Amino acid sequence: MGLCKISSSLVVGFMGLVLAHISYAQNSPQDFLDAHNVARAEVGVGPMSWDNTVAAYAQNYTNQRIGDCNLVHSGGPYGENLAWGSPSLTGIDAVNLWVGEKTNYDYNSNSCVGGECRHYTQVIWRNSLRLGCARAQCNSGGWFVTCNYDPPGNYVGQRPFTENSNSSHSCIVAIY
Repeated sequence: MGLCKISSSLVVGFMGLVLAHISYAQNSPQDFLDAHNVARAEVGVGPMSWDNTVAAYAQNYTNQRIGDCNLVHSGGPYGENLAWGSPSLTGIDAVNLWVGEKTNYDYNSNSCVGGECRHYTQVIWRNSLRLGCARAQCNSGGWFVTCNYDPPGNYVGQRPFTENSNSSHSCIVAIY
């Protein structure tokens, strides 16, 4: 009987470690970077790199928001995307929400058509080279996620990227 209790405890402990790893695996700096850089590569924009200074700014602001988790921008020196989700929102989920606005961005008119797209255009902004993101649980439940971009993007009258024949969105691929 004693062996069964030890085995059950080990299994429960192991599962906790696995779940913690899975949870962290969707919120690590590399996960945030990968999700951003996949979207950037789709339009021919080079990858961003993680910046600890920008990440510290994001974490500081995220910590300030956990009391109410309202989606209020920091007004700081960086570009910024915010997201909130309940009961859970991973970093990858947040980036996917922003990238999901791609369908609303019209390159020809350089505008949002049919909905919001400015989170997406910040993700793919060609001049934004450094990324820092943070995530924290709100006091009322749910999760607050912010990513900051250096230099910022979304300047009026400028396009987030230069369309060219090398970008993957202009290729047609057939698989048989």
